[in-house]
Formats: sequence, C-alpha cells, structure tokens
Amino acid sequence: MIPASPPIRTDLFSLFILLGCVQGLILAYVFLSHVKGSHRANLFLGILILAMSVIITDVWLGYTHYMFRVLWLVDFSEPLNLLMAPTAFLYTQTGVNQKTPRRAWLHFLPSLVYLAYMCVLIYPQSLAFKYNSNIGSFHPEMERIEATRYGSDWMFFPKWHINDLTFASMVIYSIAGFWFLTRAFRERGTSFFAGEKNPLTWFRDMSLQLTFLILVFFIVRTSFPHDLGDHIIAAFISLIIYIISFTVLRKSLFFHESNERTARKYEKSSLTEEIQSATLGKLEAVMLAEKPFLDPGFSLPTLSKRLGVSTHHLSQILNEELKQSFFDFLGAYRIQEAQRLLADPENAYIKIEEIGQMVGYNSKSAFNTAFRKITGSTPSEYRKKQANQKF
Repeated sequence: MIPASPPIRTDLFSLFILLGCVQGLILAYVFLSHVKGSHRANLFLGILILAMSVIITDVWLGYTHYMFRVLWLVDFSEPLNLLMAPTAFLYTQTGVNQKTPRRAWLHFLPSLVYLAYMCVLIYPQSLAFKYNSNIGSFHPEMERIEATRYGSDWMFFPKWHINDLTFASMVIYSIAGFWFLTRAFRERGTSFFAGEKNPLTWFRDMSLQLTFLILVFFIVRTSFPHDLGDHIIAAFISLIIYIISFTVLRKSLFFHESNERTARKYEKSSLTEEIQSATLGKLEAVMLAEKPFLDPGFSLPTLSKRLGVSTHHLSQILNEELKQSFFDFLGAYRIQEAQRLLADPENAYIKIEEIGQMVGYNSKSAFNTAFRKITGSTPSEYRKKQANQKF
C-alpha cells in the first residue's frame, strides 16, 4: 500500500520554476511554429526550450511533493537530459551557417536509446518501485516500502549514472559549440568577446548561458546528496527561459512602427507633390556635392534647414518615398563613402577607426555595426577583399 504523501510545498522556488515551465511551453510553441526559410534554426531552439520546460516540470513535481500523487510520472523526463546539449549545438550550427547540418539526427541517438531503455526497464515498473525512487531522490529521510522489481542490478547501471551521462554530454557539446563559434568569429574578422552587436553575439550569449548551467549543475551535484538540489538547477533553467523570452519580446515587431501607423502619422500632412519632387532633387544633389553627412553632428533639422523644408516634411519624404528613417538614410551615405575610402590603395595606411571618424562616426564599434548591417561584412574584411581583387 502506498503511504500518504507529504503536504504540498509552496515557496518562492516552486513559483519561480512553475512560471518558467509555463513560459517555456509558450516560447517553445512560438519557435516551433516559425521554422521555415531562414528560421530553420528555430526548430532546434524550440526543441531545446521544450525539453527544458519538461525537465523543470519533473523537478517541480518532485520538489513540491505533487509527484506522490502522480507516481507513474517519476523520472519521466530523464531521456530529455541527453537532448538539451545536442539541440543547443545544432541550433548554433544551423543559425550561423543558415542550413541544417547533414545527419543532424545522429545527435539525437543517445536520447532515443535512453528513451527506449526507460520504456523497457523503468517506465513499466510498479508504483511501489517508483515511490521508492521518488523518496530516494527527494526524501531520503523517509522509510521505503516493500516493492518488487524486475531486472538485474547491472541493468540499472545507466539509470544510476544518468547525471554523469548528462554532465558528460553537456561538457562535450559545450566545448564543440565554443570551438565552432570561435572559428566563426575568426572568419568574420571579429573578436569572440566583441562588445558590439552582430549576428554571432546572440549565439555566443546563448552558449555562455548554457556553460553557466553546466557550472551550476556541477556545483549542485557535488554539494547535495541524491537530487535534493535539483530545484536550484531548475530555477537556473527557468532564468534562461526568462532571458530568452525577454530578448524575443524586445525584438518583437509589435514594438516597431508599422507601415499603417506611418501612413496615419502623415495623413494630415500639407506636403504637396511639388514640394516632394523639388526636395528629392535637392536632397541628392546636396548629399553628393557637399557631403554634409561627414559631420558627426549632422542631423535631420540641419538637413531640412539646408533644403528649405520642414523637418516633418523631410521625415515624411524619407519614410514614404525612400522607405528609410533618417538614420538609415544617413548610414547608407556614410558607409558608401567609407567603402570608397577603404577600397582606395592610397588609404591603406589609415586605420579602420580613423576611416570611421572621417565618415562621421565617433566610435569604432558604431562604425563596425553600421558597416556590417549594410554590407554584410566588417570594414577590415571589406578592405582585405578589395586589396585581393587589385592583385
């Protein structure tokens, strides 16, 4: 007979983990529903977050004592332990290379083999066996009950060492991920620890978060007997889910001005076709002949005054006719001028930072970010490519 379960535990950890689980399930759905075209990497990120959510749900049930009410679920998430690290690595590879690695499914074999093992040996065991497994993990002080099991002791070796297998998987894939990212940063001519944002920094930050998870996992496993510290690991995984959610929300199109809003913004404008046509003509002439964009202090009011038009009208012309904000318009001219300077052999002695200052940028990082955004390469990469073409 199964004894009565302990009272339900409700504290800050249980709430933090539960909210992380719910948030993770929602986030996994978002990524898994956006996997087409250039978003193929979202498949692996969605699987990773889904696995994290299920794992922390397992921990939450054990930590809060709810697991005593659903004993058939004891250790149900263990195969997913061997899925997290491979999917994180595949997400990075696919995201950086914009294509899914060949034979990616091979990375899922350890998890699938362990799932088959659990289905044969662990999941079918009696509720009494699972009761003892649960208290052995979370309540070693409680008395075990008499239970029968099938299978010899040696068959349980993988089950007893799942934490070691998980740690080994995380370490191996973490090393592989950092090696891959370091090479990718080197190929793009940027430092792995570069402060400016570029397409690789997101994958770098994700890898660092998972590395910290490995550290937390190691500290908890060496500091707590049994699985008594699992709630700390689950809380850290929840924190990673919160960070990803915050980043996704911050980049959401919901917070960007849509074309419809732009149209409403100018619906009462007094701009006429004559003013628009005349301004566009003068705009190109001024930008090419006088190059006012080289001035670091160049601004929309300065340009509108030079053209003899209101800032509101000039902003409307840029948005509606050129489909650009003032800063995008300004950046395009500055980077075009920078390309000309970098391609000129006579400027080979001029440092990249000085080129940036010559075209109106006060910092090297801002120049690098703008240059990469428009050209797809760094200034140093562009200069090197132009120099090679000369020969």
